Amino acid sequence: MISIVSIGLAAGLASALLFASVSSGSVFAMALFYAAPLPILIAGLGWRHHAGLVGAAVAAGVLALALPSVFLMAFLVGVAVPAWLLAYLALLARRNEAGDVEWYPIGHLLVWAAAVAATGVAIGLVALGYGEESYATALRAAVERVLKVQTGTADGQPLVLPGVSDPETVVQLMVAMLPPSAAILSMVTAVLNLWGAARVVRASGRLVRPWPDLSDIRLPGPAALALGAASLLSLIDGLVGVLAGLFVGTLMLAYGLAGLSLTHAMTRGMSGRAFILATVYVAILVLGWPLLFVAIVGLADGFLDFRRRRSGPGGNSPRSGPPAANDQ
Repeated sequence: MISIVSIGLAAGLASALLFASVSSGSVFAMALFYAAPLPILIAGLGWRHHAGLVGAAVAAGVLALALPSVFLMAFLVGVAVPAWLLAYLALLARRNEAGDVEWYPIGHLLVWAAAVAATGVAIGLVALGYGEESYATALRAAVERVLKVQTGTADGQPLVLPGVSDPETVVQLMVAMLPPSAAILSMVTAVLNLWGAARVVRASGRLVRPWPDLSDIRLPGPAALALGAASLLSLIDGLVGVLAGLFVGTLMLAYGLAGLSLTHAMTRGMSGRAFILATVYVAILVLGWPLLFVAIVGLADGFLDFRRRRSGPGGNSPRSGPPAANDQ
């Protein structure tokens, strides 16, 4: 119990320090800011979710005393709750009928990461205003403020962007793209922090869960239904459509990661595997849009099971099971 409290205390102080660094406004501080969930995840994975919960509570208390309440809310929604939840879910396990331990599937973790990332940004948008006019006005004001600071435009003067004949179009595009981009970035950082924390805890010998086969990631069936529902709702004008678009973006990213996992599995044993994988990753990093194709493949795999088809009628392709109950 003492070790859980001490580890949680250290993790909370570290997380609060990393999160508070964003107030300096430097580029390096932004990198530290995105690593704020890492200490809580390390505590949760290495010393169970109780230590992660202590760390989240300590960090929240420190930030409540040191920074305005808006920072505390952002920390709770964007860092503390997602980090604790993902660490808790990652260590869920159950015993099957044969007595073997089944760990919570990685595909389910990706869906949770997508859900909490979209939900966090959605709460932020709702806090700006419930109506389309109010949240759009608040976003627009924030975007113009940032652009004016970067271009050195004084307050009260019209925005002028060097080399851009129509700054209004740029502002409108940024206002439209900011919410889904923020949700996707939030999910990316959550997944990277979870992976990094797991690697650190594994290196220390405290990771009780065996390292999963990342080439066998499949998303659960209901994720496709959620994606379809969110896609339909995203066609609605106003705040409802914007909020639904957040979930479309993060779920498509989750399917993109599942598609990359499928690519690793399907190219296993091929002579040109390294070239194929390098081409896929470079295309995604440089162009971006190929990830959409990979996501569609990952979505189709949930229905067609390409791994099993490749292994033949008698092949045995393990599938991710349903959410597990805690067996620790």
